[in-house]
Amino acid sequence: MSLRRIVTAFFLISAAAGPAAAQVTPAAGYTPPDDTPSIRVGITLFPLYTYQTTPEATDADGNTINRSSFDVARAYINITGQISHLISFRITPDITRESALLSLPAGATVSNDSLVYRIKYAYAQFNLDDWMTKGSWARIGIQQTPWVDFDEGIYRYRFQGTTFAERLPLLTTMTSADAGASFHYNLPSNYGDFHVGVYNGENYQRVELNNDKAFEFRGTVRPFAKQKPVLRGIRAHLVYYNDAYVGSDIRERVMGNLTFEHPYINAEFDYLKAKDKTLATTPEVDSQGWAFWATPRKPFANGGSLEALIRYDHFIPNTATTSAPAATAPAPGVTLLSQQEQNRWIYGVAYWFPHQGAVTTAIMLDYDGQQFNNIITAPVHAVTLHGLINF
Repeated sequence: MSLRRIVTAFFLISAAAGPAAAQVTPAAGYTPPDDTPSIRVGITLFPLYTYQTTPEATDADGNTINRSSFDVARAYINITGQISHLISFRITPDITRESALLSLPAGATVSNDSLVYRIKYAYAQFNLDDWMTKGSWARIGIQQTPWVDFDEGIYRYRFQGTTFAERLPLLTTMTSADAGASFHYNLPSNYGDFHVGVYNGENYQRVELNNDKAFEFRGTVRPFAKQKPVLRGIRAHLVYYNDAYVGSDIRERVMGNLTFEHPYINAEFDYLKAKDKTLATTPEVDSQGWAFWATPRKPFANGGSLEALIRYDHFIPNTATTSAPAATAPAPGVTLLSQQEQNRWIYGVAYWFPHQGAVTTAIMLDYDGQQFNNIITAPVHAVTLHGLINF
């Protein structure tokens, strides 16, 4: 066929296809993605009043008192939005006491200890729904770590206090946010998901101190996703954090968790093991602990609910079978490090108010008691009235 005939045939096909193409309409039921830029502002507020029953304190005149105070445990301004259906973002300032930002020596205080703002979250999110399962994404910036924020979606009582992984001693604790890059993927048919990332490892309160990065992972399996509703609420989780304080000085956490969600009760069991070696000249410390909580509830027809919180934390800061130092042991030379325990009981009752839309409010009265076995530390017991506003 000559070149002239080829060109003529091409234009004839194009002319015929043009009107036909103009008549093509989206298939029935197809909804194009929303690429309208948007921004939303919300708040999270945790007001509280605490009365400490143990230990008692002494005021400036030498009077014996029970400490009590009104305070704000959290005040977030949540700024979220999307640039397109592929790119979204979040910026969240957080309120905290000034002393929480400083590394103070034992017994030192801050004169005013004002409430100050800092950045808790500031990240960009790239939504991967067009190529992967819905709810898959990648993030970069100061963002949620794989476990704590996820766990908060099951344990609704973080306005009472932090989760088990966060309430551990300073070196062992796992915080809710850090600067880094991460990836999240939902398994098909709601059988689970995983979240993996590389972070600074210093947590969101501090800047990076060295060239070591933390690898953090959470994997979740819902084994009965296609079974009866009562079984669908069972999920198993594996959490792994690996970091270094300096060089090869290890900072490692491994957690196994089992959770259950149901309209009448949520429950969870956690088991954690940790390894810490802060410097090449210090010994490696192995620690371990477990926790259990349950929140039975009575839903009401108006959408509200009355709920109880029952929780127990158990932690051994050092599992070594050597003698505990005299500074911490009631019987130096006899008490072993593995015999030193930190235990915590929490009992509470809460009312969750009925609302429409993405609004959550609750009020809670609870008892929180810490007990230290074979450790020279006074037990701490407090009764607190908590509030929650999330909008």
